[in-house]
Amino acid sequence: MSKNSKLHFDSKCVHSGIEEYEYGPVVPPIYQTSTFKFENAKHGADLFKGEREGYIYSRMGNPTVEAMENAVADLEGGYKALGCASGMAAISTTFFSLLKSGDHVVCSKAVYGPTNTLLNNIFTQLGVEVSFVETSSTEEVESSVRSNTKVIYVETPGNPTLSVADLKSICALAKKVNAKVVVDNTFMSPALQQPIKFGVDVVVHSMTKFLNGHADVVAGVIVVNDETTYKHFRKTLNQLGGVIDPFNAFLVHRGLKTLSIRMQRHCENAQIIAEWLKAHPAIEWVKYPGLKDDPGYEIGKVQHSGSGGMITFEVKGGFSAGETVMNSVKFCQLAVSLGGVETLIQHPASMTHLTMGEKARAVAGISEGLVRLSVGIENVNDIINDLEQAFKNASQKIKEEAKV
Repeated sequence: MSKNSKLHFDSKCVHSGIEEYEYGPVVPPIYQTSTFKFENAKHGADLFKGEREGYIYSRMGNPTVEAMENAVADLEGGYKALGCASGMAAISTTFFSLLKSGDHVVCSKAVYGPTNTLLNNIFTQLGVEVSFVETSSTEEVESSVRSNTKVIYVETPGNPTLSVADLKSICALAKKVNAKVVVDNTFMSPALQQPIKFGVDVVVHSMTKFLNGHADVVAGVIVVNDETTYKHFRKTLNQLGGVIDPFNAFLVHRGLKTLSIRMQRHCENAQIIAEWLKAHPAIEWVKYPGLKDDPGYEIGKVQHSGSGGMITFEVKGGFSAGETVMNSVKFCQLAVSLGGVETLIQHPASMTHLTMGEKARAVAGISEGLVRLSVGIENVNDIINDLEQAFKNASQKIKEEAKV
């Protein structure tokens, strides 16, 4: 049990992963070294055999990295965490750890584009079967399970449709068929959702997003719930080599200190903007788990402690109007990724989910005019004012095209 287990989450963000270090630094030092020297030959041998605790080589373990890993595991309520060089390194390490030729995966159809591509283009070549389903429907998940299903991979809320899956029900189903449930918790972060509490086996994050929160790191993490799984995943990660470096681990650990307060502001701003968008005449529809008529609202009341900082919506006029909005924003930044303190806006069909292809996007519910907004922590009126002027430009373009 973590020494911080009785602390409030806000305090865990500040104190998790902090141990006693030489000279008593308040902040864990950066051990920017590739290798560690041994006291003698026996010391080295004991470390390699696992008979003594310590460090050998930074790909295999590093104090700065371990401090960050322990902090994330503490926040997620897991046993241990594994820091990775990117979110995709975390996802690929997870699949390589859990799957072999002949196995079957059930995966959310609304999922990060490269995750879809990884399963379709790499793992299918290795003999793994994949079914992409609407994981917001436990019935659809159940109907897709086969005798060789080993992993149920859920992104909730889904990217970019924000569909919400019932984790407790899916975990109960997985237990019956002896499958592992893996959840990508990037959109919520442990500040708002802790999947392990609902029976999830493995949690992955792109720490590039909310966990770090400052758009200056590329990193990922895997959180597991038992020692056996941890040792197996650690061996896989060491062999694949997709480990995080000490400096990026240090930056993520620093970002975690403000996670709770940042997520509070993200949620407050997103709720206001979602309600404003819903009433706006230029908008076809809005998806946000905090809206009372959202399909994921009721599950969210049980599963989330906040509705997050991500909104998707469609501007009237489809692709052309959405493109005009992208070209018109001045305060919101036109960029992929999400979860930073600044507001980012992007068009999945031409950016993050381009490689899926139009047909696959349609199946996943990603319309050609869908816009994804990562709401930052700025003053909410500045965000709204920028969107308003961008919508006016889009509406004007629609009127001009109608005259032609």
